Amino acid sequence: MFSMPGGWEWIIILIVALLIFGKRLPDVMKSVGRGIVEFKKGVKGVEEEVESASSKNVQKKIDIDKDVSKQENKQA
Repeated sequence: MFSMPGGWEWIIILIVALLIFGKRLPDVMKSVGRGIVEFKKGVKGVEEEVESASSKNVQKKIDIDKDVSKQENKQA
């Protein structure tokens, strides 16, 4: 069906973009770049939060397991 544009198709796309955006094209590309950077920062922040939360959960589970084993040792 559809695939990535080839060489000539990219040239046509660039010409159309220049005709539509003209002088604004550098500003549009700058805005797109900033958007990508902000998106990557957001993704990195979410990854760090997930990692932090999962490591806290693992530590809680270890602490609970230690408490259970201490209680079992006291009862035995």
